[in-house]
Amino acid sequence: MNLLSFGSLALAILASGWATGAVAQSYPSKPVRFIVPFPPGGGNDTIARLVAQKLSLALGQQVVVDNRPGAGGTIGAEAAARSAGDGHTLFLAGVATHGINPNLRKKLPYDALKDFDAVSLIASAPLLVVAHPSLPARSVKELVAVAKARPGQINYASNGAGGSSHLAVELFDMMAGVRLTHVPYKGLVPALTDLMSGEVQVMFSSAVAMLPQVKAGRLRAIAMTGAKRSPAIPNIPTVAESGLPGYETGSWYGVVVPAGTPKGAIDRLSKDIQTIVRSSEVTARLNEEAVIPVGSTPDVFDRHIRFELARWAKVIKAGKIELE
Repeated sequence: MNLLSFGSLALAILASGWATGAVAQSYPSKPVRFIVPFPPGGGNDTIARLVAQKLSLALGQQVVVDNRPGAGGTIGAEAAARSAGDGHTLFLAGVATHGINPNLRKKLPYDALKDFDAVSLIASAPLLVVAHPSLPARSVKELVAVAKARPGQINYASNGAGGSSHLAVELFDMMAGVRLTHVPYKGLVPALTDLMSGEVQVMFSSAVAMLPQVKAGRLRAIAMTGAKRSPAIPNIPTVAESGLPGYETGSWYGVVVPAGTPKGAIDRLSKDIQTIVRSSEVTARLNEEAVIPVGSTPDVFDRHIRFELARWAKVIKAGKIELE
């Protein structure tokens, strides 16, 4: 490389660094929209509003939550994907929009990888495995033994076909070599009602929703689906440590932005979100909901999304799962 070429390269690098720094300093220049693909009041919305409140202070601009529910998160994801990539639109990505739907729904109006850039994984929420007291299973090993002794006779509830509670059991079946019978419901309430009555025997679902029934003796807690025990309920073991090594799943929540968003804006958002999630106040709030705070770099979150897409592709194919 001659001196002229070297000088040109150096100037290009300096210019690039200056541009990134300039974007970071001038960003944001107006209120930020945070699209949440589910209705107000649920777990996704609660976490988004907690982060939005703190992020408004960090950015010096209002971060407004925009709920766009429908089609398992697809409507909100499409709206975000079609927004300008200028850092003023955020999207709450999760296992549905960036793990399951791309493998399960035909003609999806967005591409989970091409249409978005990762910012930060906020938190993960392992599911609680519960059983009706009539089922003779107090551990994962006993649940597997009963399922093998009574193939196809153990029914499990989910709050909708293709959701995380459904796919979590499909993964369990695949790894344990059993086959539980799926009974899908239109929402958590009817599923929980039939579970407590004994119409169905097992469910993998939100710990916050199930714990009151466990404490009341209406359901039996068997295990958590996370990689580690939940700080909120440390006495309940994980599925992996209870007889199914390597099993780990659950819901997760992260921030992505439309593709092409300037790196300076992404880095600013990621650093602020990591600081927020790891603060003692937010950590305590999340732990109260049996949610485990993470806070990650864009690269780590991007790898997580790619892992989830590949993992659920295998589970959906193995279980021959299709939406009717």
